[in-house]
Amino acid sequence: SCPAICTVPVVGVSRPAMMDSSVLLPDPEAPTMATASRACSEKSMLWRICRVPVESLTDLQTWLTAIIESDMKLSMNRRYFNASALGLLLSGSFTAQSKAQATLLVVGDSLSAEYGLKRGSGWVALLDTRLREEGKAITVVNASISGDTTSGGLSRLPALLKQHQPKLLLIELGGNDALRGLPLKISQDNLEAMVKAAQSQGAKVLLLGMQVPPNYGPQYAAEFSAMYSKVAKRHKAGLVPFFLKGVADTDNADAMFQSDRIHPVEAAHPIMLGNVWPALRKLLP
Repeated sequence: SCPAICTVPVVGVSRPAMMDSSVLLPDPEAPTMATASRACSEKSMLWRICRVPVESLTDLQTWLTAIIESDMKLSMNRRYFNASALGLLLSGSFTAQSKAQATLLVVGDSLSAEYGLKRGSGWVALLDTRLREEGKAITVVNASISGDTTSGGLSRLPALLKQHQPKLLLIELGGNDALRGLPLKISQDNLEAMVKAAQSQGAKVLLLGMQVPPNYGPQYAAEFSAMYSKVAKRHKAGLVPFFLKGVADTDNADAMFQSDRIHPVEAAHPIMLGNVWPALRKLLP
């Protein structure tokens, strides 16, 4: 799997950059999970699950069975009362937790799906830790799939919005569109549709912008980079201009990527989170 990234200086909107002649673009990837099995893929979906401690019913049961037969009617009434009270208590606890926990949904490709990394070491996992350190009551749901495109993200989004009802949506897609040579208008229309769908359900949206290697041509590279800012400006969404800033555009870019020279190593993910955090913090409840 491979997002559209390069390990040499990338093209900006203002001026072109030169690509190392030894860098070859990968073949387009197929939409697959970044793990070998379904069980592994489930582990890559990061959830912060709220657990409510449940009081033991052992003492209640012992008390009930110890009473004499003549008091059976009274015991049944007490049992019903205690069970009902416990149910109301737990129901209230879950309600309070659900109201306190907002959901942040990440829809991305292999850059967010921890491709080639140990589980829990990618930037989304680091974001979850950062939010907890900041005291934010936010549940992070990582719905990223290695190889995904804007079309795939758009097709999956309605069900994700319905299931998780997020207050925040982070979209990290578009790189694989470029690898497949898809027209920019299709990618832009898909991104706009995703933003509008999320906003229509009350979610704030943050777009994570990407850039492509200069051998795509300076005009295409500039238009691709500008696509994210156009969508963000048109729909008043948040924007990270270049998600891989400080990773793919540095002099030691090769050291920031795995052996495929496509996917960032673990040490690069804190930098990626650092690119996301300032824009995301403005949107946090």
